[in-house]
Amino acid sequence: MADDAENNSEDEFRDMMREFLSGDGDIDPAKLAAAAGLPNDPAMIRHLLDQLQSAMATSGDGINWDIALEQAKNLAAQSTVVSLPAERSKLEQSLHVASLWLNDVTDISELTTEPKLLSRSEWVTLTMPIWTQLAEPVANSIANSLTEVLEQNTPEEMNEMLSGASKMMRNIGGTLFAMQLGQVVGQLASEVVSGGDIGIPLLDEQQAALIPQSVFAFGSGLDIPEEEVHLYLAVRELAHARLFRHAKWLRLQFMTSVTAYAHDIHIDSDAIAELASGFDPNNPEELRDAMTNGSLIPPKSQEQKEALERLETVLALVEGWVDVVTAAATTRLPSRGAIAETVRRRRASGGPAESAFATLVGLELRPRRLREAATMWQLVNDELGSQQRDALWSHPDLMPTAADIDDPAALVARLRDGGSTPDDIDQAISDLLNDESGERPHEGENP
Repeated sequence: MADDAENNSEDEFRDMMREFLSGDGDIDPAKLAAAAGLPNDPAMIRHLLDQLQSAMATSGDGINWDIALEQAKNLAAQSTVVSLPAERSKLEQSLHVASLWLNDVTDISELTTEPKLLSRSEWVTLTMPIWTQLAEPVANSIANSLTEVLEQNTPEEMNEMLSGASKMMRNIGGTLFAMQLGQVVGQLASEVVSGGDIGIPLLDEQQAALIPQSVFAFGSGLDIPEEEVHLYLAVRELAHARLFRHAKWLRLQFMTSVTAYAHDIHIDSDAIAELASGFDPNNPEELRDAMTNGSLIPPKSQEQKEALERLETVLALVEGWVDVVTAAATTRLPSRGAIAETVRRRRASGGPAESAFATLVGLELRPRRLREAATMWQLVNDELGSQQRDALWSHPDLMPTAADIDDPAALVARLRDGGSTPDDIDQAISDLLNDESGERPHEGENP
């Protein structure tokens, strides 16, 4: 009997939602689409309603991230221009020359797979797994908080109806979030020029990629020969990909840190309750604004701040190393300084879509200490050479820290010392090895 009552209440709730999604409810579907961050396009509105109706019929309790992928690919395809064979040939040649130039300035070996030239839609497909990995903790937190608030604020006469529909509400909320993520990633596809442009390892550790359409657009506003722009961006992309292939632990460490930070993000239930209490059915854009301006995500905890500082340090170290190596490899380019400054400013400010992702998920992906990290790498290079510089990526324990960025001279002094003054851990390992090799004091001798 209890199961029958629950099923009946769920059916009642589904009928109510179906009426709403058919356009017979109080909210105009066009306004619902606006709340989801979608343009006022009849086809997009119909697609949104179809997805929500599908979510109602889904028995699972997870988020269908295929919706985000489909949304992002559709948006990216709208701005995609197919690159011409001659354009692709130019970039392929730039990548070949860039690889030769990098061989002259770093011992980090070449990639074992050929770089790819991707369309914006292809970039979306290859990178979406990482975007969903970053966004899932926030999406789940929103769904949990929304369900909790609705249960706490539902009139008593509707409790029975809602009790059988919580899973459905989670699916609907997850669908709206997935479509928003798709919107953000689709917009981001029109801003990035390469696989490593965002700084995080979005592609496989051995994969480098350029987006021809975006590369040509990047250079169109600069009074610089396009060949120089192409070569500079190709060197940067190959350097980034080579680093993550060489330091195989770096990708895992980076993504583990990002995931740990994201999993500690939670949604402010009080903010959702306040939003629900003042919600105007005729102005559903309030919902979109609340989800994209970061107001639902409470201030960072001390643990999150510390985790974010570690992430920013890793980002800065990676980007700083790439900057220094790229500068060394592109000395033949007269305009390399101007291109480098354009890249730095672009990374420091980020584009509209990157800002939208930061507020949607609560995670900024900008290397705030990029210039300081580049200064550190350059000093190591100048004082000790490129081989010693690149050796710092051979093991996670050797990677410079935030303190090294603060005081690069101390780092150089320590490296020049050659480790002849072991720290406590090194000494303990040395003692253990000596002990195991049989170098023990003889009986009667003092240890």
